[in-house]
Amino acid sequence: MIQKRAPLLFVGHGNPLNAIENNTYTKEWERIGKGLSPPKAIVCMSAHWLTKGSFITSTLKPEIIYDFYGFPEKLYHVSYPAKGNPRLASNVHKTYPKIGIDTQWGLDHGTWTVLKHMFPNASIPVLQISIDYSVEPKKQFELIRSLRPLRDEYILFIGSGNIVHNLPLATMNQKSYDWALDFEEKSKRLIEKGDIQSLLDYRSLGTSATMSIPTDDHYRPMLNTLALRYDDEITVFFNQGIELSSVSMLSFMYK
Repeated sequence: MIQKRAPLLFVGHGNPLNAIENNTYTKEWERIGKGLSPPKAIVCMSAHWLTKGSFITSTLKPEIIYDFYGFPEKLYHVSYPAKGNPRLASNVHKTYPKIGIDTQWGLDHGTWTVLKHMFPNASIPVLQISIDYSVEPKKQFELIRSLRPLRDEYILFIGSGNIVHNLPLATMNQKSYDWALDFEEKSKRLIEKGDIQSLLDYRSLGTSATMSIPTDDHYRPMLNTLALRYDDEITVFFNQGIELSSVSMLSFMYK
């Protein structure tokens, strides 16, 4: 029996190599996917699609975007042949005209690296909604919040980014920066409390926040995920830990 309201996920997607690796994080993605009733469609909010204005993809056969370089050749041959849903995109645009239609963008690695494990059959239509990088997070938060009724149509929203994401300071050793650990834990407490205002006003959260969010492209998908949360929902965390010294894999779900 299909639930009345679709779950809601934020996934720390981390390294693109997760698409082809079998590790602690990808096993959790697989476990989460197996535990969900198939939604009518998946709408991803990826850190890797930044636009001026908000847009939703409207292609029937979205192409895979390999938006990275310097990785093993086999990563560039990964496929995820999910279909799009132009009708849903059109309905979203008609109901929420501030969200424009985009017929060029496909599925970037913030989306397909996760879905490859979570829904490996690629049988569910997938769309993306862009991150409007021309406005402050609070303004887009309010727009994304207006989409909550779509969850009652059993459409699964997934935010994909990283709460801590400082690539210039990334290293290949296993030692995490203290500020990264601190902000991951601080964020976890604020998310659990539902303290949206503090998370939106992240610049006031101290040095660990400013070090963890030198740019907020990977942080915003988490805020947009919280915009879709209902007050009666409880946070369930999965995956946690700092990779590459400065990238948080903290993830959570509302179900």
